[in-house]
Amino acid sequence: MSQHIAKPRTTAVILAGGTGQRVGLSIPKQLLKIAGKAVIEHTLTTFENADSIDDIIVLMAQGYVPDVEKIVAKAGFKKVSKIIEGGSTRNETTERAIAALGEGLAEGEDANVLFHDAVRPLLSQRVIDDCVAALDRYQAVDVAIPSADTIIVTRTHGEDGEFITEIPDRSRLRRGQTPQAFKLSTIKRAYEVAAGDPNFQATDDCSVVLKYLPDVPIHVVAGDEYNMKVTQPVDVFIADKLFQLASTAAPEQVSEEAYRELLTGKTVVVFGGSYGIGKDIAELAESYGAKVYALGRSTTGTHVENPEEVDDALSKAYAETGRIDYVVNTAGVLRIGKLAETDNATIEEALKVNYLAPVQIARSSYKYLSETKGQLLLYTSSSYTRGRAEYSLYSSTKAAMVNLTQALSDEWAGDGVRVNCINPERTATPMRTKAFGQEPSGSLLSSEAVARTSLDVLLSELTGHVIDVRQQDPTAGAARASGFEQALASVLDRQDGV
Repeated sequence: MSQHIAKPRTTAVILAGGTGQRVGLSIPKQLLKIAGKAVIEHTLTTFENADSIDDIIVLMAQGYVPDVEKIVAKAGFKKVSKIIEGGSTRNETTERAIAALGEGLAEGEDANVLFHDAVRPLLSQRVIDDCVAALDRYQAVDVAIPSADTIIVTRTHGEDGEFITEIPDRSRLRRGQTPQAFKLSTIKRAYEVAAGDPNFQATDDCSVVLKYLPDVPIHVVAGDEYNMKVTQPVDVFIADKLFQLASTAAPEQVSEEAYRELLTGKTVVVFGGSYGIGKDIAELAESYGAKVYALGRSTTGTHVENPEEVDDALSKAYAETGRIDYVVNTAGVLRIGKLAETDNATIEEALKVNYLAPVQIARSSYKYLSETKGQLLLYTSSSYTRGRAEYSLYSSTKAAMVNLTQALSDEWAGDGVRVNCINPERTATPMRTKAFGQEPSGSLLSSEAVARTSLDVLLSELTGHVIDVRQQDPTAGAARASGFEQALASVLDRQDGV
């Protein structure tokens, strides 16, 4: 009879000892905010959501442990078990982590450990799972990608500068990433041997195993191009754009009963609720027991570009129900044409409806949403990622919605108010039909599919996210986003989304 072998505990160690000097910051770069959250919060979220990770230890730069403690408490991370100060060197930081990992283990008990740079916030679940799976067969695992660049070896000759001495075969060269994964006993032994070397110094942990435990093979797991390290100022910009472009999946409710339980007794105010996506959201929320105020120019005479009318609509909803839980704005206008040939009235209308109205709605909604810890939901367009000819007004105002979402989610986080933005692919709405006429059946998303995703976002704990709603194929309907791969690909194909 075979004996069941317990699966070893798997701990992620987040190495966050950097100071941010190369990025030109006065704070550690892992505390820099990207896409509305500190870099380290993005990183911790990835490991928190990884089924293959049991717990997390953070090694933070000296003097900044309280900052991480606040982030962990606010985000509600359950897997973070320890936050301790890192050492003055990478070696010392890893040694402190190894000591912390050994606490609580029985004699002879081993564990899995993944060391990951806190400033690699774009790590995928696939890489984490592959590393953990590899530890079933190997004692040491690295993550790497092929080098797209030719690597040269140089030597400096005094004041004459550098000269090439060697050009290695690029087909064998890889660029190392993290996580680096080990059996705890293996990395511990490597550092024990290394301690006897007076010249010991390492910038990564696989090199310690390679040098001091040469008989231990180090398996290589395929990494990802977008698993970048935020080190230089340009990295901050690139990472922020990748987060901005990346699709975020809204958690689906498990049953019709769940929708009803979460929405019964709640108040939803929908601006732009006369037709299209807004109308579908209103009807869907109402069907699950919410008190809904669907407001629009053609039905209730509500003009979103008029701040007084927005204030009055919100005041009425609050007076009648005593609360406002969700505010949604789907109102917008699409005016196509060359800017130099566009009259002032058209420009003013586009700016008032597409930009100033959401700003006013946000400002007026804040006091109500802060009472209920509710959410503001805005809408952008797939054309926001790249402005193009004859869409200058529309694309630029829709790009502004993304920035408004990220800014307000940060600004209002302390009050528990969430702010998100829906980015639908080309959708069958009256506004689109007016602009483009009838289009082939099945080539567009249905407004009902976008409304369903919108409801899922409202009921989620997401904030500061841009949520893509896309089709997998002409008949598949709305597809949940698949991550950064889709983000990179979608930059190329977002051409005429509205």
